[in-house]
Amino acid sequence: MLLFRNVTSVCMCRSCLGSMAVPWSRCWRSSAGAAVLLDWCCGLSRRAFTHAASAGRRTASSTAATQVLFQQGPVRNFNKPMIFARHRYRYLYSSPRVCCSIHSDAKLKDPFSLAQKDLQDLYEDIKKLLVSKAELKALCDYYFDGKGKAFRPMIVILMARACNVHSNKEGILLPAQRSIAMISEMIHTASLVHDDVIDDSDTRRGKNTINKVWGEKKAILAGDFILSAASMALARIGNNTVVSVLSQVIEDLVRGEFMQLGSKENENERFKHYLEKTFKKTASLIANSCKAVSILVNSDPEVHEIAYQYGRNVGIAFQLVDDILDFTSCANRLGKPSAADLKLGLATGPVLFACQQFPELHVMIMRRFSSDGDVDRAWQYVLKSDGVEQTNYLAQHYCQEAIRQISRLRPSTERDALIRLTELVLRRDK
Repeated sequence: MLLFRNVTSVCMCRSCLGSMAVPWSRCWRSSAGAAVLLDWCCGLSRRAFTHAASAGRRTASSTAATQVLFQQGPVRNFNKPMIFARHRYRYLYSSPRVCCSIHSDAKLKDPFSLAQKDLQDLYEDIKKLLVSKAELKALCDYYFDGKGKAFRPMIVILMARACNVHSNKEGILLPAQRSIAMISEMIHTASLVHDDVIDDSDTRRGKNTINKVWGEKKAILAGDFILSAASMALARIGNNTVVSVLSQVIEDLVRGEFMQLGSKENENERFKHYLEKTFKKTASLIANSCKAVSILVNSDPEVHEIAYQYGRNVGIAFQLVDDILDFTSCANRLGKPSAADLKLGLATGPVLFACQQFPELHVMIMRRFSSDGDVDRAWQYVLKSDGVEQTNYLAQHYCQEAIRQISRLRPSTERDALIRLTELVLRRDK
């Protein structure tokens, strides 16, 4: 067995170790919430982190992120040092140490290509579930035109096959597992329709939103109808546990939307609020869909937790990168106007990190960038700060934890594709 040695006043990130180790307080990665993820993903105990951080600077964001991470699930006991040994369940694979680099094996399959066959008729099959009169059908079919990324169904398909291989099912996709992939896309699309109404958005995926074409009332009804069709498809699966797991997604979406409407005065609470909202609005759907397909093929709660934690970490990383792109990508690539979050009064990761360097942002955050010139000034502060870099680093370490989780499954092409996916999440530009 190997134990991590506790860290004292030396930063343990790879770039610093490569330069003969620098003091904790001089590493920019250790100055905010991203440093917490470094310790978390590298497997340091709570005591080691506390000791290391006390040698340097503990910011409000790092403290808040620490609290959030230590509250997450039963995956790791932070009160003990990490031990590398075979898991107590003989059919789970012990994961290698994941530190400061993303897996980049050239032999790993492209996840989109690997899932392409299973996704080929996905949108057409969804349209068959949306049987309705002409106008309502036109509204519901509007976003199911096959031009979406199908990111969530792709993850669900790959996770299903990876869990099937792990459970000695030869990787054959069950019809109910494919149904969950369809349901995940339907829930996601319904949430987009409603989000566009709430945000009064004009464009989505490079074209006019449903509420702009048909009006708000019809858009709301269309979103409701898509959600009802997804609920009926879920009921037909006939597994009460799966129904319960995916029903949680709906609750999280609503709670996440309410969280987005508010803000926190206290900086510690603000960062925690942001990460919780990110999970509920984005990652919960991916996490619970991955868990649902694992339930259908394996009764072991450990496998369910692996699938859930992979989806949770990839989902949060995906949204963090999305928040970065709001500052770094042009509107043509995003398919929506840039700086959209600021215009909606939202303080995302780059802004919260920038506030560490530019306290002037605090007042703007609390008034939700509503005064003249707030959006432009906040934009400039973010670009002058290392907020984008810090947020990117935070996303990297959520991906590293996703890799650590999925590596506990039996090796398979689909499992490796899910590892490869974490790299694509970080590198995407739209």
